[in-house]
Amino acid sequence: MVLKVHQCGICGSDVHLTKEHGFYPENSIIGHEFSGEVVAVGKGVSGFRTGDRVTALAAAGCGACEACLQGTPLFCPNGIKNYAGGFADYIRVSASTSLLLPQSVSMEDGALVEPLSVGLHGVALAKMEPGAKVLVLGAGSIGLAAIHWARKLGAGKIVAMSRSARRAEMAGTMGADAFVCSGESEFADVQAALGGQPDVVFECVGVTGALQQSINHVRTNGTVVSLGFCTKPDGVIPAISTFKQVTLIFSMAYSIDEFRFALNAFDRGHVEPRLMVSKTIPLEEVPAMIEKMHKGESTDVKVHARPDL
Repeated sequence: MVLKVHQCGICGSDVHLTKEHGFYPENSIIGHEFSGEVVAVGKGVSGFRTGDRVTALAAAGCGACEACLQGTPLFCPNGIKNYAGGFADYIRVSASTSLLLPQSVSMEDGALVEPLSVGLHGVALAKMEPGAKVLVLGAGSIGLAAIHWARKLGAGKIVAMSRSARRAEMAGTMGADAFVCSGESEFADVQAALGGQPDVVFECVGVTGALQQSINHVRTNGTVVSLGFCTKPDGVIPAISTFKQVTLIFSMAYSIDEFRFALNAFDRGHVEPRLMVSKTIPLEEVPAMIEKMHKGESTDVKVHARPDL
């Protein structure tokens, strides 16, 4: 199908992977957090028609392998078809990985489904016990999504930690009980707020050193889930993880069912994530905004671009 793009969010990975030379060829059209209106439907497509409001995964698999049939097309061994390109007026998507937006869900909400699904998948992988003590490193959109889902899925106390306290209020809105600034006293501060070491740590920073920092925080027999998508070598000390018998999990994207669950959460009225969108810009300002993010000059949580502005 072809969508007329309504809105597309700038992801942290867009910033990381445009900064790393050579990952994206020059003049690439990127953007994978989008919503739009169907303007053309291909042969053999059913369940959609022109005028439908949809969001979609930015990739699809062959549709016939075990991974695809289980709803995890991003693990398709027969090759993934890339449908990223949301920073444009129009985008091609696969009907097999597209979802209709319920009437109560706005186009703006639809463009948030993707990052929310990333957080949901990470929290699901952690297999938290009810009442688990949770620490989230990072207060960007993925960290905030992890807080949101940890709260909705039965966590006990949740602490958010970041270098700056500027998103402390937002973290609280999403479900955190306390906010801690990283630094010399962070271990004592986290344990005081949680009443002990965390059972689960979600690493949502994506910088070197964050994995070991997470391992140092988590309790013996605890779990660390990496959501930060660090693109450089990040050394850990295996002996520390061994002595604590830490489970370290790397989270890759989400399943179609998780994508649908995140969408339906908006339909059920769980709309706190809307507050993450702190700025909406015209499409032509995207390159300059990404460059600003490269330099660490942006304080926005989530920036959306709209071709119609």
